[in-house]
Amino acid sequence: MKNWKKALAVSMAAMMMAGAFAGCGGGEKKAAASSAEAKPAAGQTLKINFPTAGASGALYAVGAAITNMWSNNVPGVQASSQASAGGIANLTMVSEGEAQVSIAIASNVYQCYKGLDTFKDHAYPDLKVIGGLYLNPNQVVASANSGIENIQDIKGKHFAVASAGSSVYNEADTHLTATGMKFPDDIKAEYITFGDAADMLQNGTIDGAWIMSGAPASAVTQALTSGSHLVPIDDALLAKLKAQHPWYTGFTIKAGTYPNQDKDVKTSAIKMVMFCRGDLPEDKVYEMTKALWTHMEELGQAQKNLKGLKAENAVKDIAGVPLHPGAEKYYKEIGVLK
Repeated sequence: MKNWKKALAVSMAAMMMAGAFAGCGGGEKKAAASSAEAKPAAGQTLKINFPTAGASGALYAVGAAITNMWSNNVPGVQASSQASAGGIANLTMVSEGEAQVSIAIASNVYQCYKGLDTFKDHAYPDLKVIGGLYLNPNQVVASANSGIENIQDIKGKHFAVASAGSSVYNEADTHLTATGMKFPDDIKAEYITFGDAADMLQNGTIDGAWIMSGAPASAVTQALTSGSHLVPIDDALLAKLKAQHPWYTGFTIKAGTYPNQDKDVKTSAIKMVMFCRGDLPEDKVYEMTKALWTHMEELGQAQKNLKGLKAENAVKDIAGVPLHPGAEKYYKEIGVLK
């Protein structure tokens, strides 16, 4: 059964990689079609498809809140969110024209823009940023009987790493490789969703799971309710990661964020970046950016990950990917940019 699951995961990864390669290169026919769709005739509605992540992750709720706000407050824009496989899939969909706006961690956005790693030789140079949002922490969860107290203890354990080829899978790979492990060979990998991982942690059928999501995340809440605990990422490992990948920063999951969490837990994080196709109309992106920050207080009341965000931080930690001209116009208007 395990061999079958691993084979299926590898097959899925191959398909995702093929999709990503096709996506961040972009075919002329598809690019032409999406360009026409992105520039509706006067009086027509601009439709925004906004892929997010799995339905149990915080990003799904974030996307729903933002698209609902845009549809209600930006004339001529009809936006809708949908579940997806996460950041890499989101970038692929936007680069292919199947979606117009989405969110991913800054590292993946940079890689797609430059054609690196998953997107090697298939850059999407017309990728643009609307703004940096919140920090997305890595949340490592282990069962009570797993014996996992630090990242190094994951070696040899039955551990969930999300879908092969996904952003979360890549985070597990980067961190565990930095400790000297051979990934995924040095663990008994399980390629499942956050929700399935939480169920298996509850049932005691896996030792732990790698979850990257805004905190609190429902899957982590479920797992900690049943006796699991968060595993810290120490300063030494964080420093090693930052030396190789400058988009990493430290993050503290405050005590009380989750049930039975009685102390702060240090971990790593990357900023979540909202990006879009470069061929979206400047005036619409300007209005969408303005509405985003004008309504951020109410968005924060509806979705905790958006609480307290400030427009002055939206142009920071975005990995050097250029702003969309419409977004840039707004940030200059409010004095964030000169």
